[in-house]
Amino acid sequence: MILPLHDELRAAIGDALARLYGLGPDRAPAIVLDLTPNRQLGDLATPVAFELARRLKKAPRLIAQELAAALAASQSVARVEPTHAGYINVFLDRPVFLRARLAGLPPRSSADLKTIVEHTAINPNKAAHIGHIRNAALGDTLVRVLRFRGTEVEVQNYIDNTGVQVADVVVGFQQLEQKHLDDVRALSERDRFDYHCWDLYARVTEWYEADRDRLRLRAAALHEIEHDVGETAAIGHLLADRIVRCHLRTMGRLNIEYDLLTWEGDILRLQFWAQAFELLKQTGAVFHQDKGRLAGCWVMPIEDGSTPTDDPEETAGTAGAEPGTTDDDADRLKVIVRSNGTVTYVGKDIAYQLWKFGLLGRDFFYRIFDRRIDGGPVWATTATPPADPLSPPRFGAAGTTYNVIDVRQSYLQKLLQQALRAMRHEREAERSIHFSYEMVALSHATARQLGYEIADADRERPFVEVSGRRGLGVKADDLLDVLVEKALAEVSKRNPEMDAREAGRVARMIAVAAVRYFMIKYSRGKVIAFDIEEALSFEGESGPYLQYAAVRAGSIFQKLQDREGLTETDVMGTLGRTDAAELTAGPDELWTLVLESSRLDEVVEQVVRTLEFSNLAKFAFGLAQLFNAFYHKYPILNEERRDTRLWRAAGVSYFRSQMTKTLELMGIRVPGRM
Repeated sequence: MILPLHDELRAAIGDALARLYGLGPDRAPAIVLDLTPNRQLGDLATPVAFELARRLKKAPRLIAQELAAALAASQSVARVEPTHAGYINVFLDRPVFLRARLAGLPPRSSADLKTIVEHTAINPNKAAHIGHIRNAALGDTLVRVLRFRGTEVEVQNYIDNTGVQVADVVVGFQQLEQKHLDDVRALSERDRFDYHCWDLYARVTEWYEADRDRLRLRAAALHEIEHDVGETAAIGHLLADRIVRCHLRTMGRLNIEYDLLTWEGDILRLQFWAQAFELLKQTGAVFHQDKGRLAGCWVMPIEDGSTPTDDPEETAGTAGAEPGTTDDDADRLKVIVRSNGTVTYVGKDIAYQLWKFGLLGRDFFYRIFDRRIDGGPVWATTATPPADPLSPPRFGAAGTTYNVIDVRQSYLQKLLQQALRAMRHEREAERSIHFSYEMVALSHATARQLGYEIADADRERPFVEVSGRRGLGVKADDLLDVLVEKALAEVSKRNPEMDAREAGRVARMIAVAAVRYFMIKYSRGKVIAFDIEEALSFEGESGPYLQYAAVRAGSIFQKLQDREGLTETDVMGTLGRTDAAELTAGPDELWTLVLESSRLDEVVEQVVRTLEFSNLAKFAFGLAQLFNAFYHKYPILNEERRDTRLWRAAGVSYFRSQMTKTLELMGIRVPGRM
């Protein structure tokens, strides 16, 4: 890792600034450290002398010369060269640097407040689809990078079990299939219940379109589910429970897990919304509309700059309306509570966001819903005190929240921030971060491969758009099954002697790498067209290519142990007694591989600042390319000089460790063989 060295060098420069120029931390400029363009110029450089030149009325080169001595005293530095222009170039002590990182550095402490990351949040009414994979892959990677840098993170998955999507499938069971509670329960115990609901949801959507008057059945079902009355509500509870369990299995296949499942119905039953509603009314954030098409609704004026989007619940859209507005003003309002008393999405989300920050003064009860792969509990909220005493963690009360929701929900996420500001929670509004992303489509080749019927309109476009509401799309499990099948064929071809069970395990790891890397390698603001062949390629910018680089590095040590009885630990133990000329005076490729590998923590900091995970993917790909180029150019196992062989092996060991950590941040595991 390189940031501890950055900290050390910045501290040395800071001490020198105070000693030489009387510039304490409050007056000193920001100290920037960058990699140099090539190793001949050094390893790190700082332009701090340019920042000081005007203030000190001195030439940058003179300042650089005065500061250089402070950096040269560092144990990790071999020498420092101030340039004539005024840069300070730092040459690191390569053997010291590598040995320290192979031995392991203590983690940097983080001053971050507890952070809640809410992601996935699939409506519990049907199977997960390919678009949900992008949400979950981005959200899980965010969790992993935050934890990597020492942040306490709580992972939540919001379960909208009282929304219109659940109501629609319940209506489908009751009206289209004439099923009662016991019938649905029996059906839910069969395999692929989520697939059945997928098809039923599409059918009921068409059924509504054939006669819009049928939407009154949706409204009635929604009312019963929200108020938890009758068989309709019971079917809704059963449906949501079974579908969420399907979703957890699907996400488990992708190495994605959660700390807490927050059920929307509990927000209502525990009167979270009632509490939030009172706060909204007291602060004037909402008002009752008396006339027009929104008569009887409680509404929120929408600030300038917000753009309403289509909302199946009822949307209105931008700024400054007062009570008694005309019908024309309805387009500048957002309905929070409908005239029939039911709450819209954003109303329940406001209550939930207040609870996340510990601002509501109320809490859920908790139950254990399921078990994680590691055996730990997956907790869920409940409105009922548990019969047996439990000791759940303290959920909520975060300092920062990330809501991973696609870009189409930007308008509603802005309303959340607006509501917090209206209630005088400015800090929390700033720390309510919408982690947005664009949709996932399919390449034409993949659509055909998966049996997707391409509409005429899609033939003229570069990708095929999917729609879960109409049942047009790729279920996540179907996609994973195809990827595993194709990966298994490749693994078996490359390793005909491999045990079938082991080949299956490796194929599953490759399939996960393929889909997860594909989902983050593009900018999150870009619509992506998923392509199976591109994702599964063992060459080029793909998850399997990165895995193969780590596997190839690992195979070197397996062969070293077989031939010489040397383990990685043995190699590291001999470095202090081994001539380091290969690292200090040999070709720069080995040192470049080591130095670039050390930048993982620096890249993670950049990723957290920008929320652009494509930078992490690009770092991993570039690192794999560096290793593969080094591997082909400089032999290790066949190198006759023992000291050269050992230092090359040490560099590869560090690369493998850092590449494995990088892949872990993306939820990708490295198999023993490929």
